[in-house]
Amino acid sequence: MAAVQEPSFRQSVDLMFNRAVGLMDLPPGLEQKIRVCNATYTVRFGVRLRGEIQTFTGYRSVHSEHMEPVKGGIRYAIGVNQDEVEALAALMTYKCALVETPFGGSKGGLCIDPRQYEEHELELITRRFAYELAKRDLINPSQNVPAPDMGTGEREMAWIADQFARMNTTDINAKACVTGKPLNAGGISGRVEATGRGVQYALREFFRNPEDVKAAGMEGKLDGKRIVVQGLGNVGFHAAKFLASEDGAKITGIIERDGALVDDRGLDVEAVHRWIVNHGGVKDYADATYVEDGAKVLEQDCDILIPAALEGVINLTNANNIKAPLIIEAANGPVTAGADEILRKKGTVIIPDMYANAGGVTVSYFEWVKNLSHIRFGRMQRRQEEARHQLVVDELERLSDHLGDAWSMKPDFKQRYLRGADELELVRSGLDDTMRIAYQSMREVWHGRDDVTDLRVAAYIVAIDRVAKSYRAKGL
Repeated sequence: MAAVQEPSFRQSVDLMFNRAVGLMDLPPGLEQKIRVCNATYTVRFGVRLRGEIQTFTGYRSVHSEHMEPVKGGIRYAIGVNQDEVEALAALMTYKCALVETPFGGSKGGLCIDPRQYEEHELELITRRFAYELAKRDLINPSQNVPAPDMGTGEREMAWIADQFARMNTTDINAKACVTGKPLNAGGISGRVEATGRGVQYALREFFRNPEDVKAAGMEGKLDGKRIVVQGLGNVGFHAAKFLASEDGAKITGIIERDGALVDDRGLDVEAVHRWIVNHGGVKDYADATYVEDGAKVLEQDCDILIPAALEGVINLTNANNIKAPLIIEAANGPVTAGADEILRKKGTVIIPDMYANAGGVTVSYFEWVKNLSHIRFGRMQRRQEEARHQLVVDELERLSDHLGDAWSMKPDFKQRYLRGADELELVRSGLDDTMRIAYQSMREVWHGRDDVTDLRVAAYIVAIDRVAKSYRAKGL
């Protein structure tokens, strides 16, 4: 018997889209309009490096312009290709629709291994790539707004923003051309950890619903749950750190490119992260058991599995061996369509990527709004909020004096109550609210329809329905 062919990442996205639209009543023409990628631009440009001209290939794909600007990260990776970028752009469309950020979907990529270049070389490459995209309006505050992705971060976004500003010297909104910038270059508090924080808020919301926890064969809260994290990059590190330090979960496994670390008592996430930064991997870390074949730790007995790195890590070869009753997709497309089917039949609950890792685009939206409004969040109302609270505290203190020992405020109440919310607290509040509302919109479909058996299809149905309504409002 011939081996079953694993679908590609793009095919997986199409298959999952098909499962959802099969349960919807969309006109065929509108279904096709939502499915297809509107445009993909391929750029090949040269940069003089190390005494010679090196040619690089990059992509920027626009999946849907039902809302503008379109939004999506730029990744630097040697395996970047058109199919991958278009699949990621499609996911961005559905992700933005699901969490109700007013963007269409886009994605970009550059075929490069950033570890092979010095910082000044990467700056030259990034600025030239930004120039090639910006002069075609594929970077523009009102049309196309990139963000960091795998292999890029605040540094690259600052270079892109500066390059756009140099090309558009009279555009007062130039900083809004890209999000994920450093704070001193127009960024926003909480953006770096936003995707990891979003994973935490998604799990918190899941565990607020006992019916959903029971569907995954579990009970109780996040406290004490055993978690395995694959990929301790920006997303995986922050998700693991917050879940361990704030929710009482135990990180019992961390998988990296050179192997994995396991410890049933729980790993020190920050110590492991420091080791990876200093040594390039997890090998020789002293305070845990090292497993050379890291992929095997995906199959370890745990309560929650968080794939937070590349797509396709859970596939036909290992899906049957996955023991975690709950998987939350912190990465884009970590579970292939074939593996998704196997896991669903086993009863595994999967919190899908288009929801789970939407923290990044949500806080990117807040940053974009901040750049367009030219004022940081909290600046206008914080002290007024504190003044109003002071009135309440003064009255409580007056009552306390009158009642004597019979009633008094807790020692730290006054300090906590008086402090007005700063930008970081407001960003976290907005992200938490977004993740809660989006989860409930998925949950309503998951539990409200007999023909919907999992959260992924529910998420696609909610997102596609919103995109369809936007297109109809445009007259399509």
